[in-house]
Amino acid sequence: MAGSTDFDLYRPSEEHEMLRESVRSLAEAKIAPFAAEVDEQGRFPQEALDALVANDLHAVHVPESYGGAGADALATVIVIEEVARVCASSSLIPAVNKLGSLPVVLSGSEELKSKYLAPLAKGDAMFSYCLSEPEAGSDAAGMKTRAVRDGDTYVLNGVKRWITNAGVSEYYTVMAVTDPEKRSKGISAFVVEKGDEGVSFGAPEKKLGIKGSPTREVYFDNVRIPADRMIGEEGTGFATAMKTLDHTRITIAAQALGIAQGALDYAKGYVAERKQFGKPIGDFQGVQFMLADMAMKLEAARQLTYAAAARSERVTLGADGKAEDLTFYGAAAKCYASDAAMEITTDAVQLLGGYGYTRDYPVERMMRDAKITQIYEGTNQVQRIVMARNLP
Repeated sequence: MAGSTDFDLYRPSEEHEMLRESVRSLAEAKIAPFAAEVDEQGRFPQEALDALVANDLHAVHVPESYGGAGADALATVIVIEEVARVCASSSLIPAVNKLGSLPVVLSGSEELKSKYLAPLAKGDAMFSYCLSEPEAGSDAAGMKTRAVRDGDTYVLNGVKRWITNAGVSEYYTVMAVTDPEKRSKGISAFVVEKGDEGVSFGAPEKKLGIKGSPTREVYFDNVRIPADRMIGEEGTGFATAMKTLDHTRITIAAQALGIAQGALDYAKGYVAERKQFGKPIGDFQGVQFMLADMAMKLEAARQLTYAAAARSERVTLGADGKAEDLTFYGAAAKCYASDAAMEITTDAVQLLGGYGYTRDYPVERMMRDAKITQIYEGTNQVQRIVMARNLP
């Protein structure tokens, strides 16, 4: 076929498949053995962080010029997907490192990039993203956190809610209002450090799933930071936040793919071994139809996610992809993959019957973990609004 097609742009290369094999082997050996314990105890998956850092998989998106692997968007998706296949909480390490640092990559000064991306690439620090507030969730432009200029500094006051990996991350991209009269165009972005005076954290939320990834409120009480920690120009923070989400919603789709794949893999093995009425339950047509639907939804979600990753890469590189095109595909991938993951994990629990409902088997954890993918980085109701406004 003459010319380039979208399929050519997102088909995994041999290098991508080699990466998948290596990440899967690492995840099964170093992360999977602790997944149930991490969930049961609600503790941070330190073993996963150590393994990912040791293999340079904790923040593969960081450009080579700042000491990172310089992985493309599809490679990042594959890393998150394969880690999520065994432990969704652990997959939030590479996913949120990208979410937190991408505003710096997209809009930060060279000085800011060198200062904060290099430690992230080395594994010396993690990055979180502070957008949502108690009264500003889907309506992020309604945030109240303020940043007031004072000479060569800004003074931040406010609270951010639902911050993933809060308290563990060293760096935080924080959106704050610098001009209350301009609504979204009066919001600016800053890098705040965990050690800055006046930064503190709430108690970990008691969640349905992803229990190994701490979710806390972050408080800013007269936090004074240098003006050169602003990401981009004053008033451009909200635009940067939205551009970031166009890219990182694809990583949530990747997480959903991994969770769903883990559930499908486990269910396939179970129905081949579990016998009723004298034969494996996988021989019954009703079970076969369920597995077929699960696999079909998963593969459709994967193709959409990989297509979105190709668009993410083109937009990041400033090539021929349009931002509006990415906005639709990013929202569509996140929405479809997370809905599919919820359906697939629910069916996996059903296929295991009573065993699926117990913590002795991993599918109930996967079902609980899948739910958040329909909610964070924009609920799926919001994704449908985004898609409708950006129809290709």
